[in-house]
Amino acid sequence: MPRLPALTSLALALALTLAACGSDAPADPPPLEGAALGGDFTLTGEDGKPISWKDFNGKYRTIYFGYAFCPDVCPTDNQRAMAGLRLFAEEHPERAAQVQPLFVSVDPDRDTPQVLTQFTDAFHPRLIGMTGEPDNLEGIAKTFGVTFHVPDESERGDGGYLVDHSTVTLLFDPEGKPLATLPTDLGPEAVAAELEKWVR
Repeated sequence: MPRLPALTSLALALALTLAACGSDAPADPPPLEGAALGGDFTLTGEDGKPISWKDFNGKYRTIYFGYAFCPDVCPTDNQRAMAGLRLFAEEHPERAAQVQPLFVSVDPDRDTPQVLTQFTDAFHPRLIGMTGEPDNLEGIAKTFGVTFHVPDESERGDGGYLVDHSTVTLLFDPEGKPLATLPTDLGPEAVAAELEKWVR
């Protein structure tokens, strides 16, 4: 078998090394790879029309379960997540355009389509809000590994009640498979860095 000239062998080795170093694909698998999270659902969008998880097949999706009347946690989490998406878009506009952010309200009694629209528009023009019947919401939340508790009427007092809920922003791939959680607790820069890892 003929031997490659030394210079050619060196060039080939260098090329392979550079190719490996230049690869921006993550070396590790996604943190939520294989997790039993997610699944199709249909809720009512902020425009009053039905909206389904499968409507976004082919796109990466972020999803957060909360409520618009939340005094602090939901606004903070969504502000940081959407600011992170904007930062990601500044560096990678084409990749960021593949991400569809979603907000599911678990408080349908107060979060009317108008309220949801005002809430989502405050954070990102592409953030879509939705909600539905309580029983349906409970099943969907369970599918996505999150929990919430809305006080019943006897616990609501003057109507200014709080809703307990999970505070996690989940990232899914274009096939609807879970990839990672977005570190909103660490700020927009950390969110952008996480999106850069997984949104190809």
